[in-house]
Amino acid sequence: MDPDLAAAYDRCRELHRRHGRTYYLATRLLPAWKRRHVHALYGFTRYADEIVDGTEDLPPAEPAARLDEWSARFLAGLHGASIDDPLLPAVLHTIAIFDLDRADFASFLKSMAMDLTVTSYRTYDDLLDYMEGSAAVIGTMMLPILGSSDPAAAREPARQLGFAFQLTNFIRDVAEDLDRGRTYLPDEDLAKFGVTRADLVAAAAARRATPGIRELIEYEVTRAQAHYEAAAPGITLLAPASQACMRTAYALYGGILDEVAAQGYDVFVRRALVPQRRRMAVAARALLTRAGAPVVVPGPSVAPTP
Repeated sequence: MDPDLAAAYDRCRELHRRHGRTYYLATRLLPAWKRRHVHALYGFTRYADEIVDGTEDLPPAEPAARLDEWSARFLAGLHGASIDDPLLPAVLHTIAIFDLDRADFASFLKSMAMDLTVTSYRTYDDLLDYMEGSAAVIGTMMLPILGSSDPAAAREPARQLGFAFQLTNFIRDVAEDLDRGRTYLPDEDLAKFGVTRADLVAAAAARRATPGIRELIEYEVTRAQAHYEAAAPGITLLAPASQACMRTAYALYGGILDEVAAQGYDVFVRRALVPQRRRMAVAARALLTRAGAPVVVPGPSVAPTP
């Protein structure tokens, strides 16, 4: 492999290792030849996220300019231009090898740009429009790398798993997102439980949720569980060598919801994390589970009506 390309893959792997511990652990269960391509996709999405969230102290126009410049460099690379970038050669190589849908990447970059101007979402449908680019397309990007016996049937479950993972993050990270001036819990959901954005800010400062906020979070957990339930059939459609990885990711992200429930749906008292011992046990169990075995949906059974 070309040294510059190898270095780009290494850069993506390091970003994944440092920032995506849950998913990185799951990726270790993939065949070695697939791992670097998953790292490349993670590195691409993480770097874009860092442009948006890692430049908060700069004037608002600066992150937008940086994202535009980086996106233009990526698009130029897609069209065959030689680019000077420590990370992009890896994702461009991965896109070419698997003939990934370029539209998914355009949709992702559009959602990243939304984070620079949109601070809240009125309805869940509005949030889904954002998550289509920030989450659902990650599932469809991944699908050709993971492989499937029936890619057409696996596509919608892959999208649903993207929604499930993203909504899990939004539930866990309410306080962190407030610090960035954003709320990803829909305004209509807040109103449903008599909660205002000011209430969320006060609860974050006090490190304690009110009863109304706990009810709101429980409602969002149920909604996320519906996405997990809709995603579950897709894991058994993946290539056998990829199923342990995705079973692990599925169980560990779903385990975050279990931790949120265990602390009484108070996401401000502490950040919900799956203990290391459980993480390793989940990975070991996934390795021992036969390919095609049913997937256990996190939490109580719910109707898949997110």
